[in-house]
Amino acid sequence: MNQKKYYVRGMHCKSCEILIEKELSELNHVKSVKASAVKDTVDIEFSDGYVSVASLNSMFKKEGYTFSEKPFEDSTMFEDYLIAASIILLLAGIFIFIKFVFGNSVGVTADSPWYAFFVFGLIAGSSSCAALVGGLVLSMSKQWNELHGIQDSFFEKLKPHLMFNIGRLISYAVLGFLLGLIGVELKFSLTFTSVLIIGVSLLMILLALQMIGVGAFKKFQLTLPRFMSRYIADEQNFQGKYMPFLLGALTFFLPCGFTLTVQSIALISGNPVKAAIMLFFFALGTLPILLAIGMMSVKFNQNKKLSKMFSLIAGVVVLFFAFYNINSQLKILGIGKIVNSSSSSSSSSNASDLPEVVDGKQVIKMDATSYSYSPDYFKIKKGIPVRWEITNKGAQGCTNSLIAPDLFDGNVILSLNKTTAKEFTPEKTGTFWFSCSMGMVTGTIDVI
Repeated sequence: MNQKKYYVRGMHCKSCEILIEKELSELNHVKSVKASAVKDTVDIEFSDGYVSVASLNSMFKKEGYTFSEKPFEDSTMFEDYLIAASIILLLAGIFIFIKFVFGNSVGVTADSPWYAFFVFGLIAGSSSCAALVGGLVLSMSKQWNELHGIQDSFFEKLKPHLMFNIGRLISYAVLGFLLGLIGVELKFSLTFTSVLIIGVSLLMILLALQMIGVGAFKKFQLTLPRFMSRYIADEQNFQGKYMPFLLGALTFFLPCGFTLTVQSIALISGNPVKAAIMLFFFALGTLPILLAIGMMSVKFNQNKKLSKMFSLIAGVVVLFFAFYNINSQLKILGIGKIVNSSSSSSSSSNASDLPEVVDGKQVIKMDATSYSYSPDYFKIKKGIPVRWEITNKGAQGCTNSLIAPDLFDGNVILSLNKTTAKEFTPEKTGTFWFSCSMGMVTGTIDVI
């Protein structure tokens, strides 16, 4: 028996491996075949003789695979890297532009028209929700692309991303209807929310390290058993391709600040049809950015060298999203937060910068926007009731929900263009933090 290794150009997906193994296994003098898209190789064991490179190239000419007995030398042009990096920077620029230029001018209430929720979704799609859902799309795109071979059309490869977004649209409309039907506000505990986000982020880190190509993580890829992969790759069996639809539908439960805002409004509306319309158009607004991320990943994965380059860049982006999410949620859970509680506070006891006391209450005032709290530092006195007046000057998403776990329970929901008051009595001295419900925008309060 003879064993021979061939190098293959154009094989960069799971279905490519399966197709090559299936075709070569049908040859009479072939005992076994092992294809690897990661190594770009095919190991063939023959009972006698061997198959020439010319014969292999002729056999797989239609699929676009090229065989060689020597490794191919792929040279990625600097311009290719520049184009990929430019697209990533363009998306970052869109995020910054929409978030900071238009973020304060768009608000939604239970009485807002459908197009207001669509615009709100556009902001969410290129803002903090992108860190969760957009990062998830990026991290899953590599595995979704492996459902198809190089011979498949761009539209065929885009199908998982289309199904993901269709799943989002349908689930947001259906579950929005149910929220309106319930007509009462659902309460998510801060701990549950934070643990869920950290869990999703850890999965994103694992997938990102695979995309970057870290060798130690390749063996832990989230893939199906080989016999199941063969079944999914069969065009007659569409069953395995429903997973993107299900994943898209389940993103309704990811606790993004923007999503929670619209879900709360849907509950308050007490109108099932109106609630369904709100959430449907919100999800529709997030679709352009999420679909653009999917289209970009598919387009790059059609080219071997661009595929590697895109996986590297996208992997770095996913890592950024994941660590950003984890860092924010650790603050919510009390790990790494700014807090220095003590029984006494001899420092900073100067009463000259303490707030005015009105009707026996210390009054502090703050403005909230989509990206900041101003001022973000206060000094108050222990044992005296506090009236915290917060004016919402465009705060959307997570910043319109404020928490201070060490000072009071629950969260403060801010109404657009209105002043909301929160009253509490500080019982211990120290430095305590407050933040938006996602832990992304923070401030501190000194209690003396």
